[in-house]
Amino acid sequence: MKTLTTLSTLTDYLNLHYPITFYPEIEGGYTVIIQDLPGCISTGETIQEAMDNILEAKQQWLEMALKYGDSIPLPSTLKDN
Repeated sequence: MKTLTTLSTLTDYLNLHYPITFYPEIEGGYTVIIQDLPGCISTGETIQEAMDNILEAKQQWLEMALKYGDSIPLPSTLKDN
């Protein structure tokens, strides 16, 4: 089993469960963010589309962070443990 100290690959980080927040928009659709990953935001016309889009945005965010050696924060749900 992987521990938090052995996270190093994209798959390792994709398997972490970052909290996702949905915000319904007045004009319809949803804005969705992963607060723990600064700038990781997306939208969708339905909850399912918004979820699919934010998971794609999460993957792209993590890919770029790993590519450029940026620090990747752990999910806030793990920080409290």
